[in-house]
Amino acid sequence: MSSFDYDLFVIGAGSGGVRAGRIAARYGARVAVAEEYRVGGTCVIRGCVPKKLFVYASKFAEEFEDAVGFGWTSEKVSFDWATLIENKDKEIDRLNKAYIRNLEAAGAELILERAVVEGPNTVLLASGRKVTARYVLVATGAAPFVPRHLPGHDLAITSNEAFHLDRLPSRICIVGGGYIAIEFAGIFSGLGVETVLIYRGEQILRGFDDDIREHLAGEMKKKGIELRTRSDIASIERSGTGVRVTLNDGAAFGAGQIMFATGRIPNVTGLGLDKAGVEMTPHMAVKVNAYSQSNVPSIYAVGDVTNRVNLTPVAIREGHAFADTVFGGKDVKVDHSLIPTAVFSQPEIGTIGLTETEARQGFKAVDIYKTSFRPMKHTLSGRDERTLMKLVVDGDSDRVLGCHICGPDAGEMAQLLGIAVRLGAKKSDFDATMAVHPTASEELVTLREKWVAGK
Repeated sequence: MSSFDYDLFVIGAGSGGVRAGRIAARYGARVAVAEEYRVGGTCVIRGCVPKKLFVYASKFAEEFEDAVGFGWTSEKVSFDWATLIENKDKEIDRLNKAYIRNLEAAGAELILERAVVEGPNTVLLASGRKVTARYVLVATGAAPFVPRHLPGHDLAITSNEAFHLDRLPSRICIVGGGYIAIEFAGIFSGLGVETVLIYRGEQILRGFDDDIREHLAGEMKKKGIELRTRSDIASIERSGTGVRVTLNDGAAFGAGQIMFATGRIPNVTGLGLDKAGVEMTPHMAVKVNAYSQSNVPSIYAVGDVTNRVNLTPVAIREGHAFADTVFGGKDVKVDHSLIPTAVFSQPEIGTIGLTETEARQGFKAVDIYKTSFRPMKHTLSGRDERTLMKLVVDGDSDRVLGCHICGPDAGEMAQLLGIAVRLGAKKSDFDATMAVHPTASEELVTLREKWVAGK
């Protein structure tokens, strides 16, 4: 019999921690999972799931308008924020219970209280009870970042609070240029809120392909979203029931709410990792090797707390690989390259592989194939919206290095394109694939003319 209380103690019941706990328990390990808030983590409780539901809700205004061109009438249409919040909460409750059932069905013990690390094999619970484990897995995720030095920072909300507002503001200022800021800008704008996006960089979505960034920015402006790049917040003040925002160039304006979406920081504060001697990265994430193991052999970490690739499917894959390796007797490393990614902006982005800039930095010859077109739906709706598709190809080997789409259902396309790109598909393989007509995705297999700069 082991001298430890558990074989595995997981701190954090988000997607990565739950997956690791379930798989380890199925291998016969004695597993406990501690969670101080709700089971499901950021993605399920206050992240991608409720956000996607909000995206759906925000699109209906345009759908009703577009329907007129197809012979429908759209009179007496209204929106009720409270109904959306209530129904969203019901779905989150359902998912929370499902996660609990899945953990318990796998044989893991769920402990609903805060847990912190006391040593390499010791965990302290909020109740004061100490437990020991052969392995400790840290899966505490990350939290929204608000700059504390900013005057009036306490008046700002983050994505956490955006899901629980008592009412919609008439105007909102969103600070940030990453995918969370972009997605919420589309959500609030679609729900009828006057939306201003403030970003200190030259263009939104740093790290994405430049053509996609420019295209999406143009489409967002068409929808009435005000983009203020090369700008930053200097201060925030209370003004009536809202706020007054002052920018670093002296410009000022009022808003019902100001929301920060300027990145997320690993949840390590007060976790006790220093007591165990766990090494951290310069950005205060848990430093781990290819097997998600820290410098302390008994302590592992997965998901956003490691600040590798902060996406839910990545955390799940890391948690599964950890359990397979440590408890399943397998040698499993997670490949963090070629990860398909979606941004649920409006219009949507789907991407896989290298951007054009990255490709030109690493390959001698790069061929670009791209097209921009009006989606078939809008030939009758009359909406001024265009889709952009782009293939980045190695000019020597003909291998597709990257694919980038901005348009309806781009995320769905990226998932399937991820398989082809990961398998090393060549442009000639795309060309030889029969098109499905009439679809937007058929453009990906009918692109023949290389794009030439300045043409």
